[in-house]
Amino acid sequence: MPLPLPSALARPLRILARTAKSERLAAARTRAIRPRTVLYESFGGNGALCNPEAIFRGLLADPDFTDLSHVWAVRPGTADELRAEFAGAENVTFVERDSADYWEALSTARYLINNATFPPQFGKRRGQVYVNTWHGTPLKLMGFDMPGGAWESANTLRNFLSADFLLAANPFMAETMYEGAYQLRNLYQGLIVEEGYPRIDRQRLTDADSRALRSVLSARLGAELADDRIVLFAPTWRGASFASPDADLERLAAQVASLRSELGDGVQVLLKTHQVVHDLAARVPALRDVLVPNSIPSNVLLGAADALVTDYSSIFFDYLATGRPIGFLVPDDAEYEAQRGTYMSLDELPGPVERDASVLGRRLRGLLNGEDPQHPRYIEWAQRFVPFDDGSATARVIDVVFRGRTEGHRVRRAASDDRPRLLLYLGGMRLNGITSSAVNLVNTIDPDRYDVTVLMALPRGAVTRLNQERIDPRVRQVFRIGGMNGPKYRQVLRRLDDRSTDPLRAHAHAGHGRLWQDEWSRIFGAARFDWIADFSGYSPFWAHLMLHSPSAVRAIWLHNEMAADRERKVGGRQPHRRSLGRVFSMYRTYDQLVSVSEHLTALNREELAEFAPKYHFHTVRNLPDQGRFAQLRREGAVADEVAEGEPEPDWLRALTGDTRTVRRFVSVGRLSTEKNHARLIRAFADVHADHPGTQLFIVGGGPLEAELRAQIAAAGLGHAVFLTGAQHNPIGIMDACDCFVLSSEYEGQPMVLLEAAQCELSIVTTAFASARGALPGETMLIVDKDDTALAEGMRAFLRGDVAPSTIDIAQYVAATRGQFAALIPPRSS
Repeated sequence: MPLPLPSALARPLRILARTAKSERLAAARTRAIRPRTVLYESFGGNGALCNPEAIFRGLLADPDFTDLSHVWAVRPGTADELRAEFAGAENVTFVERDSADYWEALSTARYLINNATFPPQFGKRRGQVYVNTWHGTPLKLMGFDMPGGAWESANTLRNFLSADFLLAANPFMAETMYEGAYQLRNLYQGLIVEEGYPRIDRQRLTDADSRALRSVLSARLGAELADDRIVLFAPTWRGASFASPDADLERLAAQVASLRSELGDGVQVLLKTHQVVHDLAARVPALRDVLVPNSIPSNVLLGAADALVTDYSSIFFDYLATGRPIGFLVPDDAEYEAQRGTYMSLDELPGPVERDASVLGRRLRGLLNGEDPQHPRYIEWAQRFVPFDDGSATARVIDVVFRGRTEGHRVRRAASDDRPRLLLYLGGMRLNGITSSAVNLVNTIDPDRYDVTVLMALPRGAVTRLNQERIDPRVRQVFRIGGMNGPKYRQVLRRLDDRSTDPLRAHAHAGHGRLWQDEWSRIFGAARFDWIADFSGYSPFWAHLMLHSPSAVRAIWLHNEMAADRERKVGGRQPHRRSLGRVFSMYRTYDQLVSVSEHLTALNREELAEFAPKYHFHTVRNLPDQGRFAQLRREGAVADEVAEGEPEPDWLRALTGDTRTVRRFVSVGRLSTEKNHARLIRAFADVHADHPGTQLFIVGGGPLEAELRAQIAAAGLGHAVFLTGAQHNPIGIMDACDCFVLSSEYEGQPMVLLEAAQCELSIVTTAFASARGALPGETMLIVDKDDTALAEGMRAFLRGDVAPSTIDIAQYVAATRGQFAALIPPRSS
């Protein structure tokens, strides 16, 4: 057994491995497209199967395409039969998925055919034709329809957007899955081909084919099938993703035994597992004599089967084309519905539905023996889901893709309407004001008026996932996964040039434009938008990327007094000086520079005049999330992470204690330099000395937490000043307090002020540049940015001189929606 790598070496070697892969891909992408080469991949390389295999055989049999070269991407130990079948064929080759040869083929083949997804690094090159066939009509929820679907479907959506052709077995698959579940309406620019499923053609077996298949199965399973009838048991996989299947193999073995017992003599039950669990099933002794080899195409098996048993697998839709009986074994129907869900109720299915394998076996025996009639919905379902599967679907697909003949075929664009297509990059989705503002904005945009897409890096941590999951499910979510393609030396030069000079000049002069265009296409394929916004406004990378979409109106958000923000110091350093300088240099290519208050717009217009003309500056105020606000108020102040059996934290006990004699101040914000909580603590100490019945709650996490705790301890305020840490529900804490205090050096339009006004708290704030106008009306007390003034403001509240703030939130939201609507152009063609 090899010794484990020392930890000091493990990470550098992983980085080198990733670099080597990217370099192989980059090198391959410099080579010319091979116009007569077709690359096939099924189920991530788990075999030569499904629709790609059917198209492959169709092309081999077509005399018009004898000059094509065919390359199969497979994993080691798979497609052995196909390898043997074509061992002497010069025009059929195999590459190991993820190898150097794989990246070479993926980058240079003219035609790419996949029934699932290519890896995140893949980006289609100009001149390539990508056909995504998918692998079945869905019964279970897919894409954005399934729980956590946006995150789980990131690479699938990216592949679909890159495809030139999407195959649909029927209109339901096109409309419900592609256009609905994966939200391709208005965005997908390729063609949807509704000509049936090539793999279903493989179900039409001749007598010779059937005898040959039975001979192979008998040899592989060690059991003579002879003239026995075959019942194929083909359950779906379990789990949230292919990477983590749930294979309850003992239960499968028991179900097979029960079916065999009830179906009786002369009937053989064979098990066909999903590709991702086959290797696990092959290790179970009780399944060895019934487990069908993974190399035999499912649809060939369906053609030989006298009946089918499944659960939620889309395989039964294919089997409808045979007219033979189908039974559904669903012992976990309630659990599956809760965890995944289905598009049709199980009692609508075209065959007997049972939780117990023995009961289903008896009912299926009646159907096989002709004692019971076929299910009454069977014909209706066949007409709905296999209407075009007449044995010639493969030929029609080849005609469309390889001959370019769309006339006379069922080929169409994705459905579209006249809603403007909007794209917003939301930022890092960390727990901060920009994230709250971003999520609130996209959740407030009217989905009946606008088609909205948001772009993010793929969230990994719990906090970023939680923020991402707050986004309205009607909003299309696209994630940047994988990295920018191109040779490493070119990437290094790009970064150096971007940092040392104007990024746009470097882009033009150093020839980096192709890298950015390729990265845009890798993420969005050929998708087009009418309006594009960088809502974050701080990252040169994302600001640069957003400029490389096809023609659109482009906006970038200015959340603060940006010139001052560039100069601010944190720990003696200026973290934004270089990066914001690069962002500023790109302002001239953005059509709209959007600040979050009228006063901030005036400041930025004046201070950034050298970077953009005055008429490019606009205002859209931040929006509250009214639904979430109401929900959080109902929840009240609850600590996020109090383990069962542990005592309540000090701050929660203090907050829920006697309120008759205590006046509570609260502040919400990241514990970072610009919020100046140190000043707030000093001012509160001065007030508390005269008013001991006061408390201060500071909600938020950040880099200064340890420093602030030390300050509180040194001042002897541990009984009166409480740091709660980051909390998912600051509203519940604010509701339990009396006065909101903001001690910031600078802000844009803080969301917390809107929330404090909705809580009807009195508000005392320092005079940051955009404080005036941060709320409609003049309900806040604004004081100078020093300890004495802030303390006097807090005393003014205690004297009763600072009235509670209020806000007409409906009027505010309507006015802000109007500001946003003024930015949006009409839908382009």
